[in-house]
Amino acid sequence: MAKKKLVVLTGAGISAESGIKTFRDSDGLWEGHDVMEVATPQGWAKNPALVLDFYNQRRAQLAEVEPNAAHFALKELEETFEVIIITQNVDDLHERAGSSNVLHLHGKLTQVRSVQNENKITEIAYKAINLGDTDENGVQLRPHVVWFGEAVPAIEEALPLCKAADVFVVVGTSMVVYPAASLIQYCQQDVPKFVVDPVRPEIPMGGLTFIEAKASVGMQTLKKELQKLA
Repeated sequence: MAKKKLVVLTGAGISAESGIKTFRDSDGLWEGHDVMEVATPQGWAKNPALVLDFYNQRRAQLAEVEPNAAHFALKELEETFEVIIITQNVDDLHERAGSSNVLHLHGKLTQVRSVQNENKITEIAYKAINLGDTDENGVQLRPHVVWFGEAVPAIEEALPLCKAADVFVVVGTSMVVYPAASLIQYCQQDVPKFVVDPVRPEIPMGGLTFIEAKASVGMQTLKKELQKLA
């Protein structure tokens, strides 16, 4: 008998417990930087060296942290479900926890791409990238991260996954960043839907089960609930 499809949308809250900060922690500042300076095409055009240095610091920080209990709980759910993770996070903590099916909506810190071709992506792990670092054609490399104001190509891959979900779970996201926040609307109406977050997000639909707890704690409660549905 085929496993049920469990689609999980994760956000910054699941990685915060590993020590990864989000810009919303401090009034629009991200590690002391205005997000418009380091996470927009305009910021890149104005000062690419600053942007590269900022992401080099994020990459170095990522190398120092570890997946937490919530990441591992999602991996463990693969024993009973076909788990598909759609994450807004650009870290690699889901993969490092062992999750086998992860779609990154907003790109990955451990990848860079050519400024001329968004499909020309290179894995760099946790290395630094600086001005003058180019692809084989001499074109400057930039973080493979979707900045504010840029399109989210992976959303087209995410939509059919949500439509096919047998169970849908939201973990650690305030559901205010679009288009990711709209994905729950594409699930079938009768699909069980769970939301794990310390602060109940405003989601304009009924039929939701809220688990108001941080990700590591809430995932343990969720696992018990999901056992009834497997």
